[in-house]
Amino acid sequence: MAKKNNLRQQVSQALGACVEKKAEDVAILEMEKGSGAFTDYFVVCSGTNPRQVQAISDEVEQRLEKVGLHPVHVEGYKQAEWVLLDYVDFVVHVFSQKARKYYDLERLWKAARRLEPAELTARRSRTRRESTDESVRPRRRKA
Repeated sequence: MAKKNNLRQQVSQALGACVEKKAEDVAILEMEKGSGAFTDYFVVCSGTNPRQVQAISDEVEQRLEKVGLHPVHVEGYKQAEWVLLDYVDFVVHVFSQKARKYYDLERLWKAARRLEPAELTARRSRTRRESTDESVRPRRRKA
């Protein structure tokens, strides 16, 4: 469970970077097990011009580098139509608006569950709270 929570934190960091650079139409897709997907999550967003697409990509990389995470592969940065940042357990896709409409990943991966940003932190907080509650309340034996 700790690995899943850590992964959710990493995805949340990538999401925060997208939001900070004013990415549009940000989506988080939780890939269905057995769907043939090569990763657990997609973070998908759009930039309004090539410069913004690159700025979003740069911010994602910088934020994740601060927590010791580096992409294993980056593709499309120079063209800035579709930048792919592959972090193995999740992939960040930063599209131009035109490329986003053309490739339509959400339709292609329609079996994936679309998460709201709050769901990434809500589950982590609830899990933390539950474990804290159990450690605070000692179990009493019935006499």
